[in-house]
Amino acid sequence: MTITPAPGGFDEFEMFQVLARACTKAGLDSRDARLLRGHTNAVLLLEKEQVVAKIARKGTNVESVVRTVTFVRWLIEAGFPTVTLHPCDQPQIVDGHAVTFWTYLPQPGHPVAAGQLAGPLKALHSLPPPPIVLAEHDNIRAIRRSLKATTCLPAAAIRYMEDEANRLEEELFDVQFTLSPGLIQGDPQHRNALHTPDGSAVLCDWDTIAQGQPEWDLATVEVHCRRFGYGQAHYRAFVDNYGWDVTKCSSYSVLRDIRELRMITTNARKVRHAPDSLSEIQRRVDALMRRDGQQLWNIL
Repeated sequence: MTITPAPGGFDEFEMFQVLARACTKAGLDSRDARLLRGHTNAVLLLEKEQVVAKIARKGTNVESVVRTVTFVRWLIEAGFPTVTLHPCDQPQIVDGHAVTFWTYLPQPGHPVAAGQLAGPLKALHSLPPPPIVLAEHDNIRAIRRSLKATTCLPAAAIRYMEDEANRLEEELFDVQFTLSPGLIQGDPQHRNALHTPDGSAVLCDWDTIAQGQPEWDLATVEVHCRRFGYGQAHYRAFVDNYGWDVTKCSSYSVLRDIRELRMITTNARKVRHAPDSLSEIQRRVDALMRRDGQQLWNIL
């Protein structure tokens, strides 16, 4: 039998074994489960149950998943537009792997538009502090951590990105932020939101929730619109609905470059779990070293 790699660093057999045991503990039927997506975590649909199971990637701290569940329950109680947790005890822990269960929302063939992200994101940025301690958003530290763990790229490329991180860290000291710090999603984008039956959108994938500057979330939306081919019309709709344009900031180029470097290095670190992504990572790094700010990226 050939066992194919699955998201999260699992092989297919292991992934379904973890899922079956977690579902048994949660009182759910996993026999018709199918993989939905996952460059990092394994996200599966339990067809009969109409529930989505998310198996955290190998090495994920269980306490971080517990914190995410607590945070989402707080959002739900506050009436915030988020995908909801399935009503069962969670996370379920199987051999050190944390598994969470979510309400399934059937999706059309197109992702949520950037303009639909604006309302939920602005609402998030306006929330009071949650009843849990969240990490401070730190892109530079995340970049360095990813570079240290990256083994798929030549030494020269790693050194170049380390130098870029040093340069951008120095420039970040001079950035004057305009918006008030608070809750940020950390990676808001078209695929981290879901359509609802009434035509609105809810945010999902709360693994990157943090305390920080809302400008980082807004810069992420602009990067995704530009790099993944959605275009300026998508971004303008987002700005119109949110009411503030981060690209008008004098230091936007610093925020943009940091956010893009983090996206590249995060994916480079994950290549060992998703080997098919290597060619795309190499393509992005080559363009980075050429200072090509307009290269379109392929979704990973």
